[in-house]
Amino acid sequence: MRIRTRSARHTTLTVVAASALTAGLLLSAAGTGGAAGTTALASEPGSPKTVSSGWSIPWGLSWLPDGSALITERDSFKVYTLTQDGTKKEIGTVPDVVTTGGEGGLLSIAVSPSWKTDHHVYVMHTASEGNRIARMTFDGSTLGDYKVLVNGIKKNKYHNGGRIKFGPDGYLYATTGEAQTPDLAQDKKSLNGKILRMTPDGKPAPGNPFNSLVYSYGHRNPQGITWDDQGRLWEGEFGDSKFDELNLIQPGKNYGWPKCEGKCSTSGMTNPKRQWRVEAASPSAVAYADGAIYMAALRGERLWRIPVNGTSTGTPKAYYTHDYGRLRTVESVPGKKSLWLTTTNADNNGDGGPGSDKVFQIDLN
Repeated sequence: MRIRTRSARHTTLTVVAASALTAGLLLSAAGTGGAAGTTALASEPGSPKTVSSGWSIPWGLSWLPDGSALITERDSFKVYTLTQDGTKKEIGTVPDVVTTGGEGGLLSIAVSPSWKTDHHVYVMHTASEGNRIARMTFDGSTLGDYKVLVNGIKKNKYHNGGRIKFGPDGYLYATTGEAQTPDLAQDKKSLNGKILRMTPDGKPAPGNPFNSLVYSYGHRNPQGITWDDQGRLWEGEFGDSKFDELNLIQPGKNYGWPKCEGKCSTSGMTNPKRQWRVEAASPSAVAYADGAIYMAALRGERLWRIPVNGTSTGTPKAYYTHDYGRLRTVESVPGKKSLWLTTTNADNNGDGGPGSDKVFQIDLN
């Protein structure tokens, strides 16, 4: 089932042990990104250091103002705080969550930019009728009130998307999969196969291109979004059997699925900046830090670093290939030249059992 659980879209990078094969994969990927950036990165990721262990499919991660993180577990429906020194505390269980026997469950979490005054946190999860986005309260100790903001997002065993984050504009963004119904990605009236953009109350954000929640469309199973230091939105997306993608997202643009997987010449489609062979990626999360986008790969079991120079990308480089198993979420640590990285080896496609997952810190040297 490894291929089906990936959400890949279009990238041609297959790094395995042989250095010659690695070079060939990098060459094929580099050829799809347009004018590659020539600026060298200031930092190289160092060796991962364990912050916390004993997790089971940690999926979402969002930072509180004090530097600690809120982390969700997909199948237990629980939310925890985790401090920088590794202190872990359960703060509650999200109601109305169900699993799908595949990729559904409690997915992402996002802390309100105004948390100090409103104490709001947002979750995206699978429910009995479909996927939804809800708002809860967190007073610093426990989760509280639960309010559904967005529903009507179809679910399926796979392709549920699930990443939510607040952008630099103060609006909440969400990624949704096409729920194994490819044509939904091209239907602008559907919430599936999209990137959504909304107010903190779940309403369409001002400036959305279709006067709805829809911000971009033509996505298969996007699970990663991040913004660079100029406020540009980047997205990582699972493809089908050929290519995964890194896309530069612009409002109203069509990113091709199911008409295109990876780069194509079809009129009206927006091509990815990078594409990887699916066996080298399955990008579940992306994070921007110090001039590069870092992409956590599930099936590929590695962390990709992609240099960014304006709207162009440089040659990707893989780290930790097969060293730590399936890499789920990567986030930049506020105020530090560091990343946090989680594994999900306890899922159906991993080699670990319950409690086998970890949270790592990676310093950018």
